[in-house]
Amino acid sequence: MKLYQQYVPREKRVVLAGDHTAWSRLWSPTLKERTYEHQPASLGAKPVTLGQGYSTLVCVPEMEGSWALPLLHERITSYENPLEKAAMQLRQVCQEMKERPLSLWDAEYGCARFVQLTADIECDKLMRLRSNRVLYSAPPTYSGRGRPRKHGDKFKLHDPSTWWSPHQQLDCSDERLGHLRLQCWHQVHFRKTPEHPMTLIRVERLDAQGNRTHRPLWLLGTGITLPGLALLWQLYLRRFCVDHWYRFIKQRLHWCLPHLGTAAQSEAWSTLMPLMTWQLWLARHAVALHSLPWQKPLPRPTPGRVAQSFATLLVPLGSPAHSVKPRGKSPGWPPGKSRTSRQRFPTVRKRYSKPKSRPKPAA
Repeated sequence: MKLYQQYVPREKRVVLAGDHTAWSRLWSPTLKERTYEHQPASLGAKPVTLGQGYSTLVCVPEMEGSWALPLLHERITSYENPLEKAAMQLRQVCQEMKERPLSLWDAEYGCARFVQLTADIECDKLMRLRSNRVLYSAPPTYSGRGRPRKHGDKFKLHDPSTWWSPHQQLDCSDERLGHLRLQCWHQVHFRKTPEHPMTLIRVERLDAQGNRTHRPLWLLGTGITLPGLALLWQLYLRRFCVDHWYRFIKQRLHWCLPHLGTAAQSEAWSTLMPLMTWQLWLARHAVALHSLPWQKPLPRPTPGRVAQSFATLLVPLGSPAHSVKPRGKSPGWPPGKSRTSRQRFPTVRKRYSKPKSRPKPAA
């Protein structure tokens, strides 16, 4: 964290992004604490795999590019869920920061439970919402009779007839996305969090005739220092650098390649991924980029191009490791010693118990 604050210009606001991914271990019955994890799959296949989940919180150092600087990359144990792990990581990082950051989250975190877990954290949050979410407006003024209301009118994202007039509307143009229409509603909340009012934002792409060309993007912001509407949706687009980092460590850094036997070994290997990413970030201007013949030149260094040219920096620096010593032939398994099979562990199935609804009173 201190290293990140040293290399980020102070005139820029600190932006964090979080997500979780799965390390698939389908053929490892001797690995302890294997759980059912979500994994993107092709059309028609079930997006479920067996393995271990990892939650990550990264810093977004630039407004463009695919760089993501991981601060925490930790395993989600069998008694934790992604929301609780992400809230714990966010609290741990914000306690070490001197200024209030802005955190970006995917649609899985856009729920009342995550708002409750992170309500006491000094951090602004911007979350994506699924199109079937239902929000509520602020309750009307208390009439003096009965129990005061907690919720106002319903706001169904997939039902335009339940929408009321937006508090703010802005039309803008982007070089890549074209014509955009931004709408904003203030003082909305989830049914389970009426004490936490938030801001709802709708981003819509339009063609030259004003017709919608893509599905709208729904965002939900909460905090006391949220940026303006024109900048807020652009900041959320930087959340996808987490997905770029996951693909980078799985393909280029070979995070999921070793078949380690214990969860502790997997965690030790996983801690090397943020360290290697930080080394590449610090060396991005010190290495001489050597593109392959079929690669196009890029205006700025990317993690893949820096990793590809990192050997040009290691050759003059050398390595502190000793040269490999020959050990001869292995004696093999001692004759007469019995072999025992490794212990196998069942797959842990995480269950979510939905709270029971109260029966309606008889008329």
